Amino acid sequence: MANKVLAETGVIGGTGLYAMKELRIIREISIKTPFGSPSDKIILGTLSGIKVAFLPRHGRKHAMLPGEINQRANMWALKSIGVKTIISASAVGSLRQKFAPTHFVFPDQFVDQTKGRPSTFLGDGIVGHVPLADPFCMNISDMMYKEAKKLGITCHKGGTYCCMEGPGFSTKAESEFHRKMGYSIIGMTMATEAKLAREAGFHYAPVSLVTDYDCWKEGEEVNQHKVSETVHANVENIRRLLVKAIPLVAGAGCRNGCPSFIKNSLLTHKDNFPPKTYKKLKLILG
Repeated sequence: MANKVLAETGVIGGTGLYAMKELRIIREISIKTPFGSPSDKIILGTLSGIKVAFLPRHGRKHAMLPGEINQRANMWALKSIGVKTIISASAVGSLRQKFAPTHFVFPDQFVDQTKGRPSTFLGDGIVGHVPLADPFCMNISDMMYKEAKKLGITCHKGGTYCCMEGPGFSTKAESEFHRKMGYSIIGMTMATEAKLAREAGFHYAPVSLVTDYDCWKEGEEVNQHKVSETVHANVENIRRLLVKAIPLVAGAGCRNGCPSFIKNSLLTHKDNFPPKTYKKLKLILG
């Protein structure tokens, strides 16, 4: 399967994303990776005439906690079928009054507060450190922001995503702390994805779908029932956005040089790569 281009654009998100009338599903594929199984089968199809690969982040049955998602397997699997750009859609809580439920946020930074999740492909004899000062492919984000505005979706460009461990929601003290730190939104999945996407050379662009006000706003404390209600409205809007944005991905360009970061980040010389580790990482390292 490796290096065969089946789709150049990948979408990671909830199950409802690929259940859209505009998507023509061609087939589903199971991929074995050196890091275990991805969250689910990858759905291959065409959207607005463009080949797309959809991957349900938590599995089709939403049976995985944020910390249980095999992010390395997900990234390796998408890389193996030729994906170059990943659009990542995820639900978030708002830490700012202006980011109201149903709004979209296109963040430009993140803070990782997760604990012990595998967030690098490197190790086992191969050492490297990729730059993350500008963690996302903002050309893709800027394009999606403009298209969302055209569609009448209330959205915001820029802001810091705080990635918490979960699966429990924040305490009020934690929520207030994050607000005082200047963070914009809070979720449980994106930081690990972003770090691995950078190492794997993807153009990675997150879309954060606001479902609630975390628990800092009196009378609007988060609970799963409220989140689920808002998710339905958000899913319809992200579907509309994908239909417009995916045909524009190839022409968006990249000002970061996303695919080349890993090449200039390795400290271990190739002659010293352990053969077993290199075999596992060859797809990632090139």
